[in-house]
Amino acid sequence: MTKPYADREIWFLTGSQGLYGEDTLRQVAEQSQEVARLLDESSDIPAKVVWKPVLKDSAAIRRAALDANSDDSVIGVIVWMHTFSPAKMWIAGLDALRTPLLHLHTQADVELPWDSIDMDFMNLNQAAHGDREFGYVATRLGTSRKTVVGHVSNPAVTASIGTWVRACAGWAATHELVLARFGDNMRNVAVTEGDKTEAELRFGVSVNTWGVNDLVAAVEAVSDADVDALVAEYEDLYDVVPALRKGGDRHESLRYGARQEIALRTFLESVGAKAFTTNFEDLGGLRQLPGLAVQRLMAEGYGFGAEGDWKTAVLVRAAKVMGEGLPGGASLMEDYTYDLTPGDERILGAHMLEICPTLTTSKPALEIHPLGIGDREDPVRLVFDTDPGVGVVVSLADMRDRFRLTANVVDIVPPTAALPNLPVARAVWQPRPDFRTSAEAWLTAGGAHHTVLTTAVGVEAFEDFAEIARTELLVIDESTTRRAFREQVRWNQAYWRLAQGL
Repeated sequence: MTKPYADREIWFLTGSQGLYGEDTLRQVAEQSQEVARLLDESSDIPAKVVWKPVLKDSAAIRRAALDANSDDSVIGVIVWMHTFSPAKMWIAGLDALRTPLLHLHTQADVELPWDSIDMDFMNLNQAAHGDREFGYVATRLGTSRKTVVGHVSNPAVTASIGTWVRACAGWAATHELVLARFGDNMRNVAVTEGDKTEAELRFGVSVNTWGVNDLVAAVEAVSDADVDALVAEYEDLYDVVPALRKGGDRHESLRYGARQEIALRTFLESVGAKAFTTNFEDLGGLRQLPGLAVQRLMAEGYGFGAEGDWKTAVLVRAAKVMGEGLPGGASLMEDYTYDLTPGDERILGAHMLEICPTLTTSKPALEIHPLGIGDREDPVRLVFDTDPGVGVVVSLADMRDRFRLTANVVDIVPPTAALPNLPVARAVWQPRPDFRTSAEAWLTAGGAHHTVLTTAVGVEAFEDFAEIARTELLVIDESTTRRAFREQVRWNQAYWRLAQGL
């Protein structure tokens, strides 16, 4: 089984102590290795699970934490108190740990051998209270963590751990992320602004700006042979309209779109960037606003934000990594317009050009149409409908004293009717719990108008990501009520300010 994060490790740490003797410790080691093996072999766990020797004292625990912090391949640590591990031993280690933590509350066997239980068995299998001791100290220290309860043979347990591993991978990706902004933010727009210094401290991303004409120079340097090869690839992959095919009267526009893609990829690779932004108000010498190029780079895993929206680009990149190897996709999205038919309200999401084709399993059309803004040539773009299914729409906004993630669980549905005159990729969804509650809650939260729509991972992945990042998350789903959500926003305001200290 090839794991999506085959080069990443999750360390499995087991707590015990020397009180019970070497025979008991040998059994602890054997049984914890078996738990780690079952996790590692689970198809739900997308990274390698590595067992580490049983921890019996404070010095060893602290060293394990420091080693995890310093190993770039380690994206998370799972801990289990197999026996009673006095939790004062864990204080120094938890204080030093900077790697995402999951507390697994489990035991070696599913069922108890009722007819043979004796005190030796009880002393060996006492995670039921050993983990409570650990949970107390972790809470006492304010240690951020995810807690998963149940036997590792339970698919619900491995699924939840697997989701956390994906959040860890997203967290690692943002900490390795260089984001290239071509130009600045769209003029006079509030929500695309933000504190880049705080973002680097909180999420690890390095956000920097390059002049648009740096990209123009890269476009001009692309060879005709490379353009020929990429255009041929387009014709194999997409339903290319006749005007764009070789011999068509708009073929040169397609070739220029290919030049933009090659140049963008080359430039981003040269600066080590895995996310980027563009801005239709700042195109320099570009002949087209990049559309097709952006769509295809997102499909490769790049993060993207339009109009200079670097926060959404970070979120798209994180969602791409968290969903690696899963069906579905992730893309920049924007709530564009509504169908307000009573009882059947729907949201039509789209953007000017830049919706990722990973949201569909159908064959997109490659088309060219005018763009009423940007004052440039007509851009080429992929056009398709997003596949129906469950999705999550998530935004990242700067709330002055903190960042806020807002997530809405949605049901993506087919368009009510054909859209022959809408020349962009799009998604239609019905938000949970209903349109009125969802929209009011989103507006109350100050959620951004640019979002990431993902159909690969669910809201639990963003809950785990937010916990790891110690970042506020507001969830709108089937359980949301307007009154309770308003109160949650008010209480959160106080909590998150107090949580930062004075």
